[in-house]
Amino acid sequence: MRIEDYALIGDMHTAALVARDGSVDWLCLPRFDSPACFAALLGEPGAGRWLLAPASGGPCSSRRYLDDTLVLESTWECDGGAVRILDFMPPRGQAPDVVRIVEGVRGRVGMRMELMLRFDYGRDEPWLRYEHGLFAAVAGPDAAWLRTPVPLCVDEDARRTTAEFTVGPGDRVPFVLTWQHSWLPRPDAIDAQESLTGAERMWRDWISGCGYRGDDGAAVRGSLLTLKALTYAPTGGIVAAATTSLPEQIGGSRNWDYRYCWLRDASFTLQALMSAGYDAEARAWRDWLLRAVAGHPAALQIMYTVEGARRIPEWSVDWLPGYEGSSPVNVGNAASGQFQLDVYGETLDCLHLARQSGLAVVEEAWDLQRSIMDYLEGVWRRPDNGLWEMRGPRRQFVHSKILAWVAADRMVQAVEAFGLGGPVDRWRALRREIHDEVCAQGYDAGRGTFTQYYGSTGLDAALLLIPRLGFLPADDPRVAGTVDAIQRELVEDGFVLRYRPEHESVDGLPGREGIFLACSFWLADALAMLGRRRPARDLFDRLLGLRNDVGLLSEEYDTARRRQIGNFPQAYSHVSVINTAAALAAL
Repeated sequence: MRIEDYALIGDMHTAALVARDGSVDWLCLPRFDSPACFAALLGEPGAGRWLLAPASGGPCSSRRYLDDTLVLESTWECDGGAVRILDFMPPRGQAPDVVRIVEGVRGRVGMRMELMLRFDYGRDEPWLRYEHGLFAAVAGPDAAWLRTPVPLCVDEDARRTTAEFTVGPGDRVPFVLTWQHSWLPRPDAIDAQESLTGAERMWRDWISGCGYRGDDGAAVRGSLLTLKALTYAPTGGIVAAATTSLPEQIGGSRNWDYRYCWLRDASFTLQALMSAGYDAEARAWRDWLLRAVAGHPAALQIMYTVEGARRIPEWSVDWLPGYEGSSPVNVGNAASGQFQLDVYGETLDCLHLARQSGLAVVEEAWDLQRSIMDYLEGVWRRPDNGLWEMRGPRRQFVHSKILAWVAADRMVQAVEAFGLGGPVDRWRALRREIHDEVCAQGYDAGRGTFTQYYGSTGLDAALLLIPRLGFLPADDPRVAGTVDAIQRELVEDGFVLRYRPEHESVDGLPGREGIFLACSFWLADALAMLGRRRPARDLFDRLLGLRNDVGLLSEEYDTARRRQIGNFPQAYSHVSVINTAAALAAL
């Protein structure tokens, strides 16, 4: 299956990927970063999946989300009839549930169900039981139950459960899979139809609060629903993606775990939520950020778990071959221990934006901001790993220094606009010092462009953010020069690479990667700010055209293979849809 052949369902604690052939190939329980019980996405069906489809097989003829919901409807047109399946995860009750309802549409269609639960990323084959119409699976800390009126056949040798049945017009056959810790009592059964009604109502009630009124409303609403689905409801944290180790290069080793919350995403995510009128979600994200970064500023990380935990050790799942042979399959993310100077600016920018936008003030936020700024004053000259989590040598990355400037600038603005206390003259002096240094050491006057790091001849797509961050106005010729240089040197087939990995071995990793979708949205934003509205609009339309049939975007796009790559769906890509649509609508 191609990455774009998957659709997302979720309950704001975790999420599942459903393929066009009716197979649930990825699901982690009970939360996003838990071990997977269906891991066929990163291996073979034997790593765990749940297939429900016509017995004749093949991909569905069409699929869609029911209007403004995350309820997936897949339809098969078969010889002799038609059938559809509704897939969704209802709002979390006693335990996580996955509900699948088969509906006969026309004629009579033979159906097949195959459930292969494999806990701990495909390693643990459970003990299976089928008694009194109830299927149960247990392995170590995990237990699951499948409820359906259809008779089931348990194959102990293959550790799988199957069913064959036929549906005609008007028939509705439900399947409900429920998970629970194995030492706890079995959760109460839920009614499939009632849970469908409740799920539809919940999603529609939520999206009805969307305040966006510009063009591309359907795209914005779809991206908002995706962001909501990637939110961990108990804490307000938003994961970067629902998956781990979907490759940045098919067959390559650039495979990372994105089931965590990045500070890099904070201010842009906050901007997207607030621009669409979702202050409650913005406040929850802000509060998650405050809890996560609380502590000594020296311990500030680039990412945290959905609960705000700091330890995210990286290890390889060596029993999974990886998506289309792309190995290793990684769990955890060693980049969490990197020193990235930009996170200080991103954190202070986010908290300033929240205050500026009228979110309820949290008194301790200013104390935290001052503590972060005090620490940053002493470390801003240090080389770092940069925005893109380089695993090569630390360098003086220009974007990192610009974010240090952002930190000082937002602190000055907070004093000037809100009357908060602090050494504002010192911060003003630091702001000027950083600005002067970046313009002197990070700008190549001969080529008319800012560079990736001091002394480099390479470029970085993050430089497109210079006017958006306020470091220089859009009408400064250095901004136009940088945008033009990036269009010449980092654009492939009309889309933007983050940087050239092969240039000066900057990231310390083998191979290449696809175009990073967020960077192409940044180019559209920069073009719009430069007054080049038509090229900006054309690029935005091309980017929207990369979405799959249900409106989802991954992290990257392979222009040679014409397919999505990287972890999926990617929150940063969908945040960019919202922000660029808003930017174009404002022109």
